[in-house]
Amino acid sequence: MTFGAGGRCASAQNMDVSPAAEREFAPLALGPLRVWPPVVLAPMAGVTNLAFRSLCREYGAGLYVSEMITARGYLMGNRLTTLLASSDPSEKPRSVQVYGADPVDLGEMIKLLVAEGVDHIDINFGCPVPKVTRSGGGSAIPAKPRLVARLVAAMVKSAGAVPVTVKMRKGIDEDLLTYLGAGKAAQEEGAAAVGLHARTAAQLYAGDADWRAIARLKQHLSVPVLGNGDIWESWDALRMMRETGCDAVIVGRGCLGRPWLFRELAQVFAGDEPDPPPRLGAITEIMIDHARRLMALFGDDMGLRQMRKWTGWYTKGFHGSAAVRGELMRFESLDELRTLMERLDPDEEFPIRALRAHRAKGSKTQRVKLPEGFLDDPDDDTPPKGPRTLEEIESWERALSGG
Repeated sequence: MTFGAGGRCASAQNMDVSPAAEREFAPLALGPLRVWPPVVLAPMAGVTNLAFRSLCREYGAGLYVSEMITARGYLMGNRLTTLLASSDPSEKPRSVQVYGADPVDLGEMIKLLVAEGVDHIDINFGCPVPKVTRSGGGSAIPAKPRLVARLVAAMVKSAGAVPVTVKMRKGIDEDLLTYLGAGKAAQEEGAAAVGLHARTAAQLYAGDADWRAIARLKQHLSVPVLGNGDIWESWDALRMMRETGCDAVIVGRGCLGRPWLFRELAQVFAGDEPDPPPRLGAITEIMIDHARRLMALFGDDMGLRQMRKWTGWYTKGFHGSAAVRGELMRFESLDELRTLMERLDPDEEFPIRALRAHRAKGSKTQRVKLPEGFLDDPDDDTPPKGPRTLEEIESWERALSGG
């Protein structure tokens, strides 16, 4: 990977990708919403809180989805659940991802969210975490299309004019692909769009995303299809839409420690070459800004602790960063954060090798855990058992993944 002609910061596979032509792509239509550029920040647990969403939004336009909010936790008034669902008046459109497997809980939660002025609601059918799939929830749900239909129907009924979308994976594993049947069931019950992370639950985040599955889903449905998986560079978004015909892209791990990726996305969709990434000195100022937003949301102590994990993502690939990373994971003040960053060269350009470096998740796979007999009757629409007490809810919320 290298800088190409004209100084393009791109991997070798994206050197010859052209910016969008005039009217090549259309805004993403979700009910009354029109999203331009057709870019969605993926809901990610522990990541897409108000602090990070607001930072990304300042770099570019699109739709910025909250981290996943559990229906039971929200209905029971759990403090952290409520905080993670919070917003401010500048966040328009406001988008919330929910998790639930009980149609009654989901219906009641959606009524409250709509009354608060939420503009878009997504439901997670993609979480691959064993604690969740073992009970028949998360990425296990699409194996039962009638259950998908029942849950989506309850949400759509309560949402009124607010668009409801679903996000799922390809299936349990390569031997049990569920996305076509579940996508059709969601569409028939009024889902405004379907997002597909083009990996199976067994894959977790390993290997390459199967963009061919996104193309197949697009051919199978009449509602918009959103593609998710391996959007590391702005050019990847254009390639995905050109190769699959999908209506929008969902950006996940590629933006961790790189909120300016949304500026680059806005520029290439407008037909322009993107600005070069910031140098390390400018990234330090972005980190300080991000930390302040986290402190405003969670309080000083918790905000600083939350920021520690981000330091590895922001500094990934820079010369000498490994030597200070341990201390960056323990800093206790903004002044200490700045002092540690001053050990590195502020004029260093963004390292090309970091563009496609994996962030946050490893390369392991898993055997998906399901309830005994879960696959015996795919027509069963009985809601799986989920957490009921606040203690159980908090345990689940710590385990939940955006999928």
